[in-house]
Parts: sequence; structure tokens; C-alpha cells
Amino acid sequence: MIRSNLKPAVISAVVVAILTGLLLGVRLDQQGTTLGLVGAGPDVYWKIAAAATFLFFFNLFRDQLGALWKGLPGLPKAPAKLTSLGDKPALRRLFWCFMIAAAILWPFLSNRGGTDLGTLVLIYVMLGLGLNIVVGLAGLLDLGYVGFYAVGAYGYALMAMYFDVGFWTGLIIAGCLAALFGFLLGFPVLRLRGDYLAIVTLGFGEIIRILLNNMTWLTNGPNGIGGIPKPTLFGLEFSRRASEGMQTFHEFVGISYNSEHRVIFLYLLALLLVLITLFVINRLLRMPIGRAWEALREDEIACRALGINPTAVKLGAFTIGASFAGFAGCFFAARQGFISPESFTFIESAIILAIVVLGGMGSQIGVILAAIIMTILPEMAREFDEYRMLLFGLMMVLMMIWRPQGLLPMSRPHMELRT
Repeated sequence: MIRSNLKPAVISAVVVAILTGLLLGVRLDQQGTTLGLVGAGPDVYWKIAAAATFLFFFNLFRDQLGALWKGLPGLPKAPAKLTSLGDKPALRRLFWCFMIAAAILWPFLSNRGGTDLGTLVLIYVMLGLGLNIVVGLAGLLDLGYVGFYAVGAYGYALMAMYFDVGFWTGLIIAGCLAALFGFLLGFPVLRLRGDYLAIVTLGFGEIIRILLNNMTWLTNGPNGIGGIPKPTLFGLEFSRRASEGMQTFHEFVGISYNSEHRVIFLYLLALLLVLITLFVINRLLRMPIGRAWEALREDEIACRALGINPTAVKLGAFTIGASFAGFAGCFFAARQGFISPESFTFIESAIILAIVVLGGMGSQIGVILAAIIMTILPEMAREFDEYRMLLFGLMMVLMMIWRPQGLLPMSRPHMELRT
């Protein structure tokens, strides 16, 4: 058995050594006016050799490892009584009330860095919930979701720069503009599924980023847009001095100025947007369109047989999912005060999609948990920043092996025939 695995083990080790050697072991370096090839350090070559050796022995003894894996004891399951408690609506409401109360109290119990990190988590939660409509509920693989995020951010920034639009008006405009782009993207992909749909949506995200880079007369190109107005609370600004015709928050309340007031306000505003997103999605799931999304995901042919129009269902999923990305983009632009095309690369789409897959397709609480994990872990392990994407890929592979349905899969009502 080992002899039959020897050839694929050698091939895999050689391929890994060659590919990683070219990607990591060689780099271009400027030598005067020309570029030359420069080799990496010994530590890189040791890592390449270790990876090739590991793959060689893994493929050589994969049958024995598979038998050992099957012989390991399974993960402990939750007690049946504890699982049944989650099915009770009263306890479910109490759990959500406790979570919301804890989220509201977080900025008052944490420092400024913790509040900023919480705001970033909430932005990714909103993006994950929006993409969850398209991927998790409707079953449409979207790799260009960051394009709608960019449309919302640049929509508000351009409106503020050219037409002096405020945050609250810009929030509505950004959401509507992103929804329009989602509606327009829905038409060319109506007949596409699977890999072809992923390729088209990936191209859409890259087209948006390239247009933002090249349309310097409108978007300022790679230099980005700065000086984006911050959100206000009923016309009150969270700055030390108010602009003309405005009033500051600390003067209105009668307290001394503190820069943390703005940080707390942005966090609470992001929390409010997430709660509105959750409320809207839960209402949609109880409506016919929500049932149609789930039916489309399970079997499109059966949908047509039942009289459901897949065209309208897909357009609805793309449009509503894109609108939440537009809201998140508007808030991101207002929070940062500066945006550039480099903030909306493909890696952002990959992270958002990883949040949906890791949490569980269609599961809202799973998306929230995965967004917390995917946002906090890189901050806790900054020394592994250069291996961030490698760790993400490893985590996704392990999830596919260990728990392919996600951390907290969506529980769907079903009926079974008695055997």
C-alpha cells in the first residue's frame, strides 16, 4: 500500500518545492537601472523543504492516517436538554436581549482600542449579513461583493465632495446606489450558476476597483478622497470646534470635550445599523421572497415547476444584498474620513465570503460569530500578519474537513417520514 502511494508522494513534494521555490525563494530587486533576480534567505528555503517533506510523508502514509482519523473519538455533543432550550422562542428572545445589552455596554467598559475594534467587527457583521442573503440564502456564489461596498463608500464621498450632502442623506443615497448596481449586475448573471457566476461577479468587483483607479477626474484615482464628513447626531458634531452654523455635542450637553465621545458614537451607530439589518432580514425570511430564496438555493428546476420566477428571485437577492453593502460602505467612508481604491481589493471579498462559509450558510448568529473570529484573530496575532492569508486558507480547509456545514449552521424546519 505504501509502495502505491510512493509515486504521488514524490510528485506532490516536487511540485510544492518548485512552486514555492519560485514564489517565495526568488524575488526581483532593483540593481541600478535594471531588475535582477535575488534569492531568499536560508530560513525561507528551510520552510520550503519542511513543507515538501511534510507533504511527502502525508501522501505516503495517507491511508494509515485516514484510518487513524476515523478511529479518533468524535467531538462531544451538546446535551439534548440544552439543545431543546434553543428551540423555545422566549429563551431565544432573552438570549438576543442579553447579547444586545452586552454590545451596548461594550464601549463604556472597554478602552478606545477595544471600541474601535468593535466598530470594525460590526462593519464586517453587516457585510457578512448582506452577502449571506446572496450566498447563504439564495445559493448564488458572489466573489465581487466588495464592488457594492466600494460603490456605497464612493457614492457618499462624491456626494459630500461635490454636493455637500450630509451623512444621513448620503446613507440612503449610498444604499440605493449600491442596490441599483446589484440590480444591474443581476441581469447578465440570470442564466449563470456555480463557477461561471463566480467568475462574472469576480470580474465585476475588479472592474469597479479599476474604474475607481483610472477615473481620476471624478474619484481622484489612487490618491483617494479625503475630508469626508463625519456622522452627526441631530446636527451635533463630535469635534472640538463646530463648523459654521453647527453646534458641538459637548457644548450642547454642557460637558468638557473628549475625543472618545466620537468613537463611542460611531460604535453605537454601527450597532444600530447591524440591528436594523438583522430586523429587515428576519422579516424578509418570513415573507414569500425569503422562502423563494431558500427554494432557489435547493433546486432551481423545482422552483420553476412550482411557478416561482427565478429571475425575480435572483434580482431581489442581488439588489437587497448589495444595499446592505452600500450602507456599510457609507459608514466606512464616514468613519475613516478617507477612502482609496486599495481599500476595496479582492481580499476583502474573500474575507467576507469566508465569514459566511465559516459561520454557516444562512445562519445569522453564525455570521456574527465568524465575523468576530475573522476580525479579532489577526489583531491578536500581528506577528503572523505576513502569513494571514495562509492561515485563512488553512482554517477554511480544516473547516471543510471537520465541520463543512459551518460553526453554527442554520436550523431549518423539516419533516421526516416515520421509518
